[in-house]
Amino acid sequence: MRTDSSPGNLPAREHLPAGSAGTPVLDVVIPVYNEEKDLQPCVVRLHEHLKRTFPYAFRITVADNASTDTTPQVAARLESELPEVRSFRLEQKGRGRALRTVWSASDAPILAYMDVDLSTDLNALLPLVAPLISGHSDLAIGSRLARSSRVVRGAKREFISRTYNLILRGSLQARFSDAQCGFKAIRRDVAQVLLPLIEDTGWFFDTEMLVLAERAGLRIHEVPVDWVDDPNSTVHIVKTATDDLKGVWRVGRALATGSLPLDRLARPFGDDPRDRDLTDVPKGLARQLVGFCVVGALSTLFYLLLYSGFRSFSGSQIANALALLVSAVANTAANRRLTFGVRGRGSAVRHQAQGLVVFGIGLALTSGSLAALNAATSSPAHSTELAVLIAANLAATVLRFLLFRAWVFPDRRDETGASTVVTSHNPAAYNPASPTYGTTTAAHQQHQHPQQLPHQHHPHTPLPQRPNATAPQAPYINYDHNQTNEFRAGEAADRTWGDATMQLQAVRPHDHDPRDTRDAR
Repeated sequence: MRTDSSPGNLPAREHLPAGSAGTPVLDVVIPVYNEEKDLQPCVVRLHEHLKRTFPYAFRITVADNASTDTTPQVAARLESELPEVRSFRLEQKGRGRALRTVWSASDAPILAYMDVDLSTDLNALLPLVAPLISGHSDLAIGSRLARSSRVVRGAKREFISRTYNLILRGSLQARFSDAQCGFKAIRRDVAQVLLPLIEDTGWFFDTEMLVLAERAGLRIHEVPVDWVDDPNSTVHIVKTATDDLKGVWRVGRALATGSLPLDRLARPFGDDPRDRDLTDVPKGLARQLVGFCVVGALSTLFYLLLYSGFRSFSGSQIANALALLVSAVANTAANRRLTFGVRGRGSAVRHQAQGLVVFGIGLALTSGSLAALNAATSSPAHSTELAVLIAANLAATVLRFLLFRAWVFPDRRDETGASTVVTSHNPAAYNPASPTYGTTTAAHQQHQHPQQLPHQHHPHTPLPQRPNATAPQAPYINYDHNQTNEFRAGEAADRTWGDATMQLQAVRPHDHDPRDTRDAR
């Protein structure tokens, strides 16, 4: 997807290094609200499963959404008993708020979450995160609607879930199968750029994250899961459904108007250094051809209808000029939005002016064809006129596409180095031991935060953000093993993260826990 403002791209995905002493590879967040009965069995079971099956260091973070029962005390007790467990307190409700806050402050390269009821079979956890660790995918979701999934739940929830996903497919062109399964994971480098674009703080958070990621061209891996419904779930179905529909409308409107800078989430072609040096490769040519043909067919039909209407009260030349003018304006607007993916109102007037030049070429071809027909016969039949016009429009179509692609809507994303984070392969940029690790282009250095991300396991340079002098510090989770953490996620969770231009600050590293025997290996 293209936008008129593109501050940069994500670097290529790479396999995470196998050794990362002192820092967990996976951080599993469990958002809870008044779950004093289910929290301990859930955490103990998840902890035992990860100890037994997960080959990397891990952390389990309990994110308490302002519980009013004894959930904070249960979380604190688990933190004191299990070295890999941390508790985190928010004073406001909202699952999306909890995930965004904890994920934003976590130092683990893979971030995941699951519901406290553990409805999803934990055997799907390693297949969920493996594509993210290997660098194959950007996000991963569990799917209850895949063909090989095994699901036990009531007809009411089954109907609501399938209906909601059909709405997403019809309104937002979503291709993922299950938006609301509480079993998801994301790479930290992707989360750093994606989370500031997400506005929702509740249950729609998942859907908004997936829709934006998919529209930006990120790879979403789906894992079929075995899932058993929790009959004691406290989710308010009607209110959640209403909020989700409002979210669908809001995101759909933002995508239609091009107000989201999704280009910053774009990936290079691959992780091979040769792929990053490719130049002058047409981007999206096949998709543009298909879109142009569809728009052209509809425009031709629209033009013929207009010509037939104008011909009833005017001559052929006037009718042709009027019909071509109106259809040309509509054709330029449709190709701008649908074929070449240009969003927003920026340069719209210039594009229409250039489109009118292309219209002039088409007018010359079609008018010349009509003139030649009138010279050949004094009173041609209406069907003959239409046939000549169709032939002339087909001849002009190829030229129109070439002019649109090369002149009206050229892809300018790679013309300047300042708009791209990774423009060529630089081995030092991916080697934390190199003295030049973390450097960017000169255009970005003046805005780069002076403190680079300190996590030695992370293979990428920090992503430069557009300057924002008023941007607050990113929330930091104090992972002191003997202290329950508290955080008031007010403005940072509600409005600050909705600003897509905010500057992400570096997160302090996690101190090594001497009692974590997994690090010694």
